[in-house]
Amino acid sequence: MDQLLAMRAFTRVVEAGSFTRAADSLEMPNATMSKLVQELEAHLGVRLLQRTTRKVTVTPEGQDYYAKATRILNDLEDIDSSFNVARSRPRGNLRIDVGGLTARDVLIPLLPDFMARYPDIRIDLGVADRSVDLISDNVDCVIRGGALDNSSLIARHIGDAGMITCATPAYLKQYGVPAYPDELKNGHRLVSYLLSQSGRAMPFRFEQDGASIEIKVEHRIGVNESNGHFAAGMAGLGIVQTFMHTAGPALRDGALVEILAKWRPPAYPFHVVYPQNRYVTHRLRVFIDWLMECFPARVRGVDAGSAR
Repeated sequence: MDQLLAMRAFTRVVEAGSFTRAADSLEMPNATMSKLVQELEAHLGVRLLQRTTRKVTVTPEGQDYYAKATRILNDLEDIDSSFNVARSRPRGNLRIDVGGLTARDVLIPLLPDFMARYPDIRIDLGVADRSVDLISDNVDCVIRGGALDNSSLIARHIGDAGMITCATPAYLKQYGVPAYPDELKNGHRLVSYLLSQSGRAMPFRFEQDGASIEIKVEHRIGVNESNGHFAAGMAGLGIVQTFMHTAGPALRDGALVEILAKWRPPAYPFHVVYPQNRYVTHRLRVFIDWLMECFPARVRGVDAGSAR
């Protein structure tokens, strides 16, 4: 039995919650994964996992072994990395998850620079406006905007995106230009962004002289994906609040017009988030450092006043 490989297989099953997902993440056959765990259990003389057709449950002995095995595996990676950092460039696979608009307008345009700096790092990019479980999905880090609600994760602030309220000229010609945020309640059609977890619409937010205003009205259309949300605004379906760096080109060519400029929405914070109990590899460290360097300027966006 390859005990080190068996330990890796077992810890991934615990983290993924299933043999199939664990096997996929380690790119090995499901039967091989199962055999490795069985051999490890036989070697230790204890049952580490309880298996049923529906789920895998970790036994008390399995929980104890998982905690100890994780420390050993992290120590081994630390030892390997201490030599690799001194002698070679960071290498290996990075799994990153990011929202749709952020991928399209910020991260992907920046990635050629990262790939040129670190040619031995391979990136698997998951693009979706949904929350992922970094442990069970075997994701190294996520780039997320807005409020963070999971204290078990480490989050580093990487920038603040300017926000803007806008609509198409055709929409404004038909429905008029609101002069105050409260006028959005008077017959205007709003394109709302729907939160993926709850399905609730994000309220329209405004700020002026330190005072905050939230407008909650029934939306004309709600979209739970950021690219589709912006496309709905571009199609003239209603008033939309979006990132300034996303709306910039449309503002410059007149496809969108900023409204309520005196009540700009508050800036939208972005963080890179990664698990607290997982070893931070050299390749993840350089990616986070690179984000801290490049991301803020990209999300700062164009000033709408200079876009017209």
